[in-house]
This record gives sequence, structure tokens and C-alpha cells, in this order.
Amino acid sequence: MDKYKDFKSENSWPIGIFDSGLGGLTVQKEVILQLPYENTVYFGDSGRAPYGTKSKETILGFAKQDTRFLLEQKVKMIVIACNTASAHAYKEIAASLNIPVVEVVKPGAIAAVKTTKNGRIGIIGTTATVDSNVYVEAIHSAAKSLLGLDNVEVFQQPCPLFVGLAEEGWWDNEVAFLTAKTYLEPLIQSGVDTLVLGCTHYPLLHATIARVMGPSVVLINSASEVAKTIGEVLQSNGIVNQNLAGIQGTRSFYTSDSEEKFKMLGSAFLNMTVENAKKIEIEKY
Repeated sequence: MDKYKDFKSENSWPIGIFDSGLGGLTVQKEVILQLPYENTVYFGDSGRAPYGTKSKETILGFAKQDTRFLLEQKVKMIVIACNTASAHAYKEIAASLNIPVVEVVKPGAIAAVKTTKNGRIGIIGTTATVDSNVYVEAIHSAAKSLLGLDNVEVFQQPCPLFVGLAEEGWWDNEVAFLTAKTYLEPLIQSGVDTLVLGCTHYPLLHATIARVMGPSVVLINSASEVAKTIGEVLQSNGIVNQNLAGIQGTRSFYTSDSEEKFKMLGSAFLNMTVENAKKIEIEKY
């Protein structure tokens, strides 16, 4: 990453967003809603998904390749829209670049702490994210700094099959429901009142997860909080797109797998036609 250390950006350049597949579209969707005039470039690494079952070294290597690709597109900011990559690669990537890097863990942790009433917070994520304990640390830190609390309890549950269901478009069917019921039973028994969807793929299964958890449990989709953070970072760094005369930003999409599948599922989730998705060979980066 050294050759990008002195990388300079322009205000009109796009925001670069990457994920292990379709999940980061939850962040993309919120960026479009909250920051409609910003240009974006999205890369979904569906060809190598899921990241959450891989080793830390492999995840870091993938994240660096994803970042290099986005830098080649002349982006002014990197958004790691993947909890697994945020947990294992954020610090190294942020330290290696001269442009802002935003991750997805801290915003979700803060939202959970602000939401819980009984101090019992559930986390669902990939195996790698859960094993890293990054959410446990972020929630305890947020509880202490925001509310002065030391007694918040965190209950974690890995849900690795959710990524595959999301990538297949099986968001709200009987297979998804039965899988969710099996995974989430321990969290129901623990009495959590707040559940962080600790993988950006998981909001695609929001309806199914909500059905299993019941109406008394609030689901935290960190994507909305991440988009707010992106806006704040753009402002603080003075790199807001100045072309705000009512012109929607441009949207570019790339995938390491099937273009047609990305277009179909991406269009369904974003509620907009995704026509310009292109397949790239990410390994060359």
C-alpha cells in the first residue's frame, strides 16, 4: 500500500465502498439516501465470499486488494462496508493511506448502547467477526464513554450461513427462517432487547431476523449510522462534493463474480436499476 501513502484526492472524486459481496449495498443504500450528491464506486467481492470463514491473514490480504482496486478508480475515501474486514484490516489500511477510511463497527456499537433499555445487547456476525471480539470491545467502550456504564452485557452468536443466504437472494423464505431460528435461539434465551446485525449482509434478512426475535427486540442496522459518519468525515476533511445543484451522484458497481446476478439482486435491494455492474479480476490487485 506504500505507493498510495501520498495519494491526493479531489472533492468531486467518488467515495469508494467495498464488501465481501452484496452486503455492503446496505451502506451504499444509506449513502444514496443521506448523501445523494456524492459519487460512489462500489466493489462486491462475491467471487471470494464469505470473508468470515477465512483466516485473519487472508481477510487482510483480500481487503488490501479491494482497497487497491478502489484507489485505481480515484476515490477520495475508502469505506470498509464489511464487518469482518473492518475487524481485521481497518487499522492497517487506515494507517497506510492519506485519505479517510471509515469502518462499520463503531457506529453500530454506539447505536446499540444508545438503544438498549435493559443493558443486554446481542451481536450476530460471521465467525471471524465474533472471534475477534471487536464488537464486545466497541460496545463496552461506548457504554463507558457515552453513559458511564460498566454493567452492559454482550452476547455473541456467529451466523455464518446468513451470508450465503443473502448472496443467493434467499432473504425471506422458509430456509432463511429455520436457519435464523436455530442460530438466534440462544440470544432469545439470554433476554437481549437489542440486536446488532454485525455483518452488512444481515440487513438483507431483516424481516426474517425480526420475525424470529419478536417485536420486543430492536434490530440495529449500522448502515444508517455509518452513512452519518461518512458525512461527518467528509465535512471535517473538507472534501464534500461541491456539485450540489440538485444533480444526483454517479453510481458505479463492480463485482468479482456474475455481473447478471449482481445486477438482479442489487437492483432488487437498492430499488433502482443497476445496469453498469462490471466484473473485474480482483486477484491482479
